[in-house]
Amino acid sequence: MKRIIAWLPDRVDTRLKVIAWVYLVGQVVLVGTGGLVRLTASGLGCPTWPKCTADSLVNTPEMGVHGFIEFGNRVLSALLAVVAIVAFLAILRMRKQRPDLFWLTLIAGLAIPAQAVIGGLSVLSGLNPYVVGLHFVVSIALVAPRPAFVFRVCAVPGPRVRAVPGWFAGVAHLTSFVVAVTILVGILTTGSGPHSGDTKATRNGLNPEILQHVHAIPAYVTFALTLVLVIASLRIRTTPVHRYAMYLLAVEVLQIAVGLIQANTGLPGILVGIHMMLAACLAAAMTAVVMSLMAPVARTDVRAGSAVSGAVAA
Repeated sequence: MKRIIAWLPDRVDTRLKVIAWVYLVGQVVLVGTGGLVRLTASGLGCPTWPKCTADSLVNTPEMGVHGFIEFGNRVLSALLAVVAIVAFLAILRMRKQRPDLFWLTLIAGLAIPAQAVIGGLSVLSGLNPYVVGLHFVVSIALVAPRPAFVFRVCAVPGPRVRAVPGWFAGVAHLTSFVVAVTILVGILTTGSGPHSGDTKATRNGLNPEILQHVHAIPAYVTFALTLVLVIASLRIRTTPVHRYAMYLLAVEVLQIAVGLIQANTGLPGILVGIHMMLAACLAAAMTAVVMSLMAPVARTDVRAGSAVSGAVAA
């Protein structure tokens, strides 16, 4: 045990950065495999939970490809839980110096069992569209702490202050709110469409054509607000906010393009799946933009906290 404790990092190093990136990519991939389960009608490939069948923890050959896909998604979720535990252990020795990393890994780690339980309830409910939608909401919500963790692992530690004008920060937070609305309406839209996860599963009963138009409204508002952020951030040189705003814009352009194509081609499964993964990327990029609004305090006298440089006091 002492050797294990001694092996744990006492500062941010390459190991922790790799763990942080694996943590982020793994959550986005999990959203993708969850979409694959739905889009291949494999939602009840394992007809019960937490076991795959009443008599088997894993899928059996008789269950075919649907059982393999559903159980594969469960395995990936379990692997991500292991990554969460590793991430938490990796920052234990530095929890006093880096409480931000401690709380990010703790909150994200505790949310994974909740995600698994809701996923199990979706199976036990026969893929009720609202339970399935809640599962997707939690999956997207779990994406946000991952880029925040990556950002703080790679950032200079210590106190941080707002490094952009107040109005810019306000626009960024407004954009994040509209992004959340866009994703939520998108989940309702998917729940009304043809991809239920199983041929016997019901839909939410809402009109998919109307919801497609409703979904487009916050999506285009998000795009307009992001353009404001990109253009305005050209004049802000104290933070990497412009770079992350450009990433956000790129994701939105792809998402809008895929959304328009899938709406005009009968919602092919592969495009719906790409659209779902882009929603996870959208949440990650938006989180990065919000994180970049703050910058480390540059101090010539650490004890006195003097000489704040390149930042606007909040």
